[in-house]
Formats: sequence, structure tokens, C-alpha cells
Amino acid sequence: MSETTAGLPGATYTGTRDVPLEDLTRYPGNPRRGDVESIRASIRRHGQYRSLVVRDTGDSLVVLAGNHTSDALRAEGRTTARCEVITCDDDTARRINLADNKLAELGFYDEEDLAAALAALDGDLEGTGWSQQEVTRLLTAELPEGFAAFDESIAEALQPTTHTCPQCGHTFTGDEAAA
Repeated sequence: MSETTAGLPGATYTGTRDVPLEDLTRYPGNPRRGDVESIRASIRRHGQYRSLVVRDTGDSLVVLAGNHTSDALRAEGRTTARCEVITCDDDTARRINLADNKLAELGFYDEEDLAAALAALDGDLEGTGWSQQEVTRLLTAELPEGFAAFDESIAEALQPTTHTCPQCGHTFTGDEAAA
């Protein structure tokens, strides 16, 4: 297993450098299918603002994170990509590829902050991945007929003061759940 400079298992960072795209190999079996056209639009507007993560195997440079960005850079006629180069074992490489593909999905949007950020663009969504239809839906969202708006003054009354985990049976208070 590879080790970091701190002696912990994982990847070892070796440096950041511009790498010719022809020297990069896609991660074999990458399960993610990206929207290369949207990434191309972002590259045209913003350039490459994020590095690829590349594993130096000694024989080749394999893209662990950023395979679709690499595809988009090629499609845009670029010849190099900025890469964070690491060394690691096969298991760590697989885990990095899977983590990069999944972890962003686990997040969520604060819709008020998202609406404010999108509204500040004044309709110029080029390179953001957002469509005007999505923005319009977000900014003009209306509740379905008969669906009451959220009323914080009654929210506490709607929540029981104690909760029980349906799997383990542990009981806790609403205050503990909020902590």
C-alpha cells in the first residue's frame, strides 16, 4: 500500500504539472458517464479551473479524477492539462476514482443561496451547466394548489419531543437530534 508523507495509507502527492493530453490514459472501467458537452462549454468560458488527478504508475499516467474534463479538453483542441500527480496502489486508485464520482452527489443545494447566485448572473448561464428552464423553475417555484407554505411558528409543535430509531430502538430528544 502506498503511504502519504504523514505515514498514513493513501496517495502520495508528487507535484502539479502541465501534462500533454496524449500522455494521459483514461481510468479503465470508470463507471461514470459525464456530460462532456457541458464541460466543454465551461472550459470555453472559464478555462481549466480545476486540476485532473493523475496516478503515476511508473509506466503511464492514469486519470483517476477528471476523465470527462480530459475528454472535453481534447475536444476543445487543447494539448495539455494541469494535473495533480500522485502515486498509490491499485486499491487506492480505484477508491479515489469511485470517491470522486460519488462524493459530490452526496451534497445538496441551499435553494435560497443557489437562487441568489443564479439570479446574480442576470441570465448569462454560459458555462455553468444550468439551463434557463431550471433557473426559471427555481426562481418562480410555486407550491401546488392546497399545499400550505412552511410556517416556522408551528414547526416545533409538529415535531415530537422524543424520537426513537426504528432500527436500534435508541430514544433521544429533539434537542439531541438537532445537535
